[in-house]
Amino acid sequence: MIEKLGGVDPIKNLQNTQKPRRMEKVGASDSIQVSPEAQKLSEIYFAMDAAKAAPDVRREKIEEVTRKFQDPSYIDRVLDQTADKILNSLGF
Repeated sequence: MIEKLGGVDPIKNLQNTQKPRRMEKVGASDSIQVSPEAQKLSEIYFAMDAAKAAPDVRREKIEEVTRKFQDPSYIDRVLDQTADKILNSLGF
């Protein structure tokens, strides 16, 4: 009979193969630095967008104030109220 000389054992060959290695975690990551000037420009850009998107309510206010100033009695009332507030704050 012929004896095995370290023959071909499929199970043993599978055990001797190298196991897959785990991926090493990379410590470095991508990063960027933004200059202060670029940050300011970005803030201004977003503020301008917000201002453009805001509803225009000032037109109504301007029309209201224009109507009030056209009324002469309104100006007299406001001046009297302002004078009273000034005198009250001074203790008169």
